[in-house]
Amino acid sequence: MNIKNFFILFLSLILFSSCGNKNNQNKSELDTKMDNIAEKYVKLVLRIGQLDGDFVDAYYGPKDWQPHDVIKTSADSVSLRNECNAETDSLLNNLDALKNYKANELETLRYRFLYKQLLAVKAKLFMISGGTFSFDQESKALYDAVAPVYSEDHFKSILDKLDKILPGHGSISKRLDDYKKGFIIPKDKLRQVFDAAIKECRKRTAEHIQLPAGENFKVEYVTDKPWGGYNWYKGNYFSLIQINIDLPIYIDRAIELAAHEGYPGHHVYNSLLEENLVKGKGWMEFTVYPLFSPQSLIAEGTANFGIKMIFPGDEKVKFEKDVLFPLAGIDPAKAVDYNKVLDLVNELSFASNEAARNFIDNKWNKQQTLQWLEKYSLMSPAKAEHFLSFIIKYRSYVINYNVGEKLIEDYVDKNGGTENHPEKRWELFKYLLTTPQTPSGLSGALL
Repeated sequence: MNIKNFFILFLSLILFSSCGNKNNQNKSELDTKMDNIAEKYVKLVLRIGQLDGDFVDAYYGPKDWQPHDVIKTSADSVSLRNECNAETDSLLNNLDALKNYKANELETLRYRFLYKQLLAVKAKLFMISGGTFSFDQESKALYDAVAPVYSEDHFKSILDKLDKILPGHGSISKRLDDYKKGFIIPKDKLRQVFDAAIKECRKRTAEHIQLPAGENFKVEYVTDKPWGGYNWYKGNYFSLIQINIDLPIYIDRAIELAAHEGYPGHHVYNSLLEENLVKGKGWMEFTVYPLFSPQSLIAEGTANFGIKMIFPGDEKVKFEKDVLFPLAGIDPAKAVDYNKVLDLVNELSFASNEAARNFIDNKWNKQQTLQWLEKYSLMSPAKAEHFLSFIIKYRSYVINYNVGEKLIEDYVDKNGGTENHPEKRWELFKYLLTTPQTPSGLSGALL
């Protein structure tokens, strides 16, 4: 399939947006048909997991749905790819056949979710088969979104502001690295600091969201990973949270990791989907999480924005100053100035997208990409190497963090959930955590 034909598939999703008036079929019949598609979708994703070990991020559905055959030869792989392609096309056709059913809001969201997830499956199979996309084509196909392009001048203007407040002389990257060394959590205090952070994040989340009874997690500290933190959701409201300690962990990362991987981030998101959609409605498509799919942009976006939800305004700085800095043995008097620096550094977030875009599009070689990351993402040489390994492994996945957070924040703000309306803000945020959502659906554009 060529790229042009592939993207034509996206057009058919528009049809369902006007499906509500044509046929007065009852809900139970529509649910039954979509349940059948959902079961086949889950089994399809699990089979593709045999072709790419990173594809299935989580699965907690029936054990007998998991494939038992072993892929031994390249011929087996080709045969499985062909079967999965045919099954994907069949499921997309089955969904298209439902477009004349009368659907309520939640059913329409479910339909769009399944459709976009299957389109991402189609794209992933294309890539597994050796097909290539540009960075933007890939992110659109897999994650239903495209990252904005920023010029070098945009990042230079932010660096100019940092230049004025960072102490020392020389390059901004080196000065920032030197400055942040004073805010590293000692390894012997890491567990104590992280435990305090996740306890506070859970407490603040539970004040606004009723968490499932018995929800729980386990934390492990690991090495030799391309990521900084990871949530492995196991089902039954339980997560394994892993923290990579290969590189120094700075004091601000305690709350970031605790909120992003735990509360109200991935752990809460997956737990609420299980409670409300899997156990509440029997929607089995949510028992599997294909990593390279639009769901990731929603998951990463809500996890990042969740930090602002539980620590609005200056509350994050206050908690760090009062609790985390003392636990880590870092002078609390430095907390405010440190966070002012970090606020400017965070404005450089989209610089990493430019590195990934140019590297994947073969416009920059490894050295050029590393130089950009050090200069405009202000990464140390070791951090830049580490991040490049993430780009090489996960490619356009990098957009899910910043584009996802911006999408979630824009949706919440534009629908009345501004910071001075906290009740509405939490109402909208919980809605996003408990319903099937797609990036293009939230942005108001189906394509």
